[in-house]
Amino acid sequence: MSPVASPLQIESRVSLREHNSFGLPAVARTLVRVRSEADVRRVVDHPEFGLAPKLILGGGSNLVLTRDVDAVVLKIEIEGRRLVAETGDAWIVEAGAGERWHDLVAWTLEQGLPGLENLALIPGTVGAAPVQNIGAYGVELKDRFHSLDAVDLVTGRSVTLDAAMCRFGYRDSVFKQALAGKSVVTRVRLRLPKPWVPALGYLDLERKMAETGNTHPDARTIFDWVCAIRRAKLPDPAVIGNAGSFFKNPVVSAEQCRDIIDRDPEIVRYPLPDGSVKLAAGWLIDACGWKGKSVGRAGVYERQALVLVNRGGASGAEVVTLARAIQESVYGRFGIRLEPEPVIV
Repeated sequence: MSPVASPLQIESRVSLREHNSFGLPAVARTLVRVRSEADVRRVVDHPEFGLAPKLILGGGSNLVLTRDVDAVVLKIEIEGRRLVAETGDAWIVEAGAGERWHDLVAWTLEQGLPGLENLALIPGTVGAAPVQNIGAYGVELKDRFHSLDAVDLVTGRSVTLDAAMCRFGYRDSVFKQALAGKSVVTRVRLRLPKPWVPALGYLDLERKMAETGNTHPDARTIFDWVCAIRRAKLPDPAVIGNAGSFFKNPVVSAEQCRDIIDRDPEIVRYPLPDGSVKLAAGWLIDACGWKGKSVGRAGVYERQALVLVNRGGASGAEVVTLARAIQESVYGRFGIRLEPEPVIV
């Protein structure tokens, strides 16, 4: 006898306040807990949900909810972590899309598999990591990516995508473009190169080396440094609701950058290999006087202007109003349009 398939876990009228790191109020009409690829196919085949609009929810750390959600919310809870292959030049690690990203980073180091340490303490799930092409301290997900499995939300077919198919860009991927809302990431594989080479070319890490006198830190030390830096700059969502960095760092041409430097020589900037320049969005926002300011119950974090926070009881509308005011302010002073990182629903 073949095993009986477990039924879908379907919940109605679910508060999403606990399922988004901003702690914003919203109710999902229908929430389905997805714990396997088979669950995704069951949703696709479901007589009521199959053709309904879907909202894919991981850790909710990249989400601004401005209203109740009529779409079917797919809460991704697929677990599992394993080393799937080892070659002469890399380890290949696989994790379920519902695993917490930071837990995976910590686990790889415990297994003696370095390479993800610069991406420590980034909130959210493994499945969301390639969607956003997460990055921090000189490393992006695409630098460590091998492949992923996803299920098509129209056909129910499983597909495997390599890096080229994912079309990674700065905080961008095919899942925010052509495949937005059309497929669910179920498993992600990462390629951790051998021999391990530390990524230390970031100002905060250079400061840590200078402070400690440790110029050849191991992966665990870099992990600890990154955690300490992030904790000093960013509020814990369990204490103060937030979605991490709210705006992308804008990329401008060398010519645009020179114009800004003429007016504001202190601007924090990072030259890119193609000749363009990435500007620090937090610096731009701070320069416009927003640090610590509020609109209603939404505010700009006192220690890092790139982070918007829920000061208690904020609505999604207040967060969006604050974000728009910041955008207008930065555009008025610098002629640069800041783009939000989170998905606004």
